[in-house]
Amino acid sequence: MFRGINHLNLDAKGRLSMPARYRDSIQQKCSGSLVVTADTDRCLLIYPLPEWEQIEQELMRLPSREKQVRRLQRLLLGHATECEVDGQYRVLLPPPLRKFAELNKHAVLIGQGNKFELWDRDTWVEERESWIEEENKSNSIAASLENLSI
Repeated sequence: MFRGINHLNLDAKGRLSMPARYRDSIQQKCSGSLVVTADTDRCLLIYPLPEWEQIEQELMRLPSREKQVRRLQRLLLGHATECEVDGQYRVLLPPPLRKFAELNKHAVLIGQGNKFELWDRDTWVEERESWIEEENKSNSIAASLENLSI
């Protein structure tokens, strides 16, 4: 499980150095083979290859005649790029994906269980504050969260 938040810097070539605490898991789960793709929230999703293959299969089973399904397939599958972790545990992020997520030097890597989200640091701070404010104003709770005790 990938969990936690990590403040990172991208180097001049657009490489991300994976934090040491995830390196063994990445090696065990996928031998350093990751898939990076775009997300609707304007961040990047980073999956170990076996996890991505399951998502990819699920996406391909959806009815592509539906407009929303096609759009999601175009975004996730169309931007999916296999990336290898190098010997120094760096991942070269493709320029089109860096541009999509507006990634500059400062980034935030967030563990999300089976994947990571990668955000531009300033965008992450703005979005996080917006989500918290929105939740504080809302009196409703999603049905799927009603029985969650945290």
